Amino acid sequence: MEIATNRKAFRDYAILDKIESGIVLVGTEVKSIRLGLVSLQAAYAKVENSEVFLYDLDIQPYERASHEQHAPKRKRKLLLHAREIGKLFAEISVKGRTLIPLRLYWKKGHVKVELGIGKGKASYDKREDLKKKATQRDTERELARGSYRHGG
Repeated sequence: MEIATNRKAFRDYAILDKIESGIVLVGTEVKSIRLGLVSLQAAYAKVENSEVFLYDLDIQPYERASHEQHAPKRKRKLLLHAREIGKLFAEISVKGRTLIPLRLYWKKGHVKVELGIGKGKASYDKREDLKKKATQRDTERELARGSYRHGG
């Protein structure tokens, strides 16, 4: 089940590859996520000392926590196998590539993060994508209008 998506990532980056990862959370973070108090907008990931960390994932504090509260934008460790970390490190070592969290979701009661290896888009690439979307939308609209007129 989808928790949050990073739509801005798909606009600003060409996603070359995707990988699923677990994430280390504390109890109040999980409760906040269940309430939907999470944002991926400014989040990014880095490989440091053979470990992967997620930065700027905004999980708002849980209002009804009794004594301990988590920091909303603390760095969180991602759970990956050593060979996956090695592969990610090799991929993002190429100039212009970065590691971006694309979405947060539930899988068998655990929170998972889908990471994407992204390459930044230039502004003209973004304009091309917008043109393609507009053309696709117009085509679908015409097809729907045609089938409506003919009663099909």
